[in-house]
Formats: sequence, structure tokens, C-alpha cells
Amino acid sequence: MLTRDQSGFTLVELLVVISLVAILSVSFGIFFADYLKLYPQYQSDANNFGELAQQSQRVSFVVRGLSDIISEAPDDLQAYAYFSPSDNYTSVIHYYLNGAKTKLMADVTPMDANPPTGQPIAGSTRTYTIIDNYYQPNGGHLFTYYDIAGNILTPPVANEHTITSIGVNLSEPASHSSQGQQMNVVVSLRNRKVNL
Repeated sequence: MLTRDQSGFTLVELLVVISLVAILSVSFGIFFADYLKLYPQYQSDANNFGELAQQSQRVSFVVRGLSDIISEAPDDLQAYAYFSPSDNYTSVIHYYLNGAKTKLMADVTPMDANPPTGQPIAGSTRTYTIIDNYYQPNGGHLFTYYDIAGNILTPPVANEHTITSIGVNLSEPASHSSQGQQMNVVVSLRNRKVNL
């Protein structure tokens, strides 16, 4: 038999506490379930952005060291440059997008000497996939060409020696943005030869 000093919880109080715990549990469960669904997508985006930054640095390094431009277009660049630090001579390097514009490719043809005397070695072209999952935003292009005043030049450029900088614009799809993830770098052409 209970006395006044030994009273317990009433059934109504227990039901209120259980209801509150259930509501809080469902709320936290929904929040964490959504978070757990999004986590792999954000992790994939972070990995892709890391690869994008690495490839942007690689392409920018090659473009910065080019000795002359052979041809230029918004999504296509062909030039003489060192593709690898261990190369003895420049190569003919051709950056371009595949037909579906879903991959950034590079054709590298080694030369038997540096220009203007060197010639490409026939049959030695190697093709590399630089970005396997390329995404081109609306109105975006792979390369942007600038003159010494920073004005954008429209390809084809009549005098390629007026190109003093090249913008390298790389992008990949992203789960959280319809514009994808983008990395834009403007590279000054430091090693450009004017006597070729």
C-alpha cells in the first residue's frame, strides 16, 4: 500500500514521456537517414574535385611551358610543349574533348629534336584520358585565350603570337550543383618562343 510520500508516475505521465521520446527519436532518425544518404554523394564530389584540381595543375603546368602554339580553338589546343619533366625534347601535345564532350583527352607525339628543326616521330603518338568524367557547363569552353592587355581573343586568332595567356577551364559533374564543379586557371605563357 502506497502512502502520499511514496507516490509513483501516473499512466498519463508515462505516456507523455514515451510520446516525446518517440517524436525525438523519429526526428533524429530522419535527419541522420538523410545525412547518411547524402554522405556518399558529397564524398564522391570531394574526390572528384581533388582529381579536378590535380589535373588542372597538370594541364596548366604543360600549357605554361609550351614553346609555340600550332592551333587553338575553344575546346582544342595543339602546341609544342614538354609533357613530362623527363622529356629530352618537346612533343606535339593536342588537348581536346571527345565527340560527346564527356572526356578530356591528350594526344602526345614525341619529336626527334626541338622546333624548328625537329619533326614529330610518326607512329609514336600516345593518347591519354586526362578527365574521364568531364562536364561542360552551358556556354563554357575548355580554353580561353587572352592578349597582353587581358582581353579575350576569339579563335581562330590571326596572329597566335598575340596570345600571352591561356585560361584552362576544367569541370566535372556534381551531385549538389547543376553547373558541376569547376576549376579555372589563367596561365601566362612564359617559355613561348618568338622566332619559330
